[in-house]
Amino acid sequence: MTAIGFLLLGVGVMVLLLAGTGLFVLRDALSRQHAATKAGSLGTVLIVLGTAFIGGGWEWFWRALLITLLVWLTMPIASHVLARAAVREQDREKGDPHDFQKARAYDSEAKES
Repeated sequence: MTAIGFLLLGVGVMVLLLAGTGLFVLRDALSRQHAATKAGSLGTVLIVLGTAFIGGGWEWFWRALLITLLVWLTMPIASHVLARAAVREQDREKGDPHDFQKARAYDSEAKES
């Protein structure tokens, strides 16, 4: 069990290092966000599971399961919020800020038809 735990820890660390490298290498904010959240959640879960295997008892596995569920539930939400902020910032840089009144008018016209 300890060997499996150390293997999972090593793979998790490598995935997190690749995610960190992606933050510096990728040019686009959405690509950087993708690297941080997708690989970050996988790396974190692998490290937590590796720690559970090294710990050995059932109480470690229950903790690892809880942490895994929390990471998998919160990372997509954080990813979505970051992506929306990046898209809005790109629109501002283009000189086309979101006009919420126009968006509401468009939505109400679409509902009527």
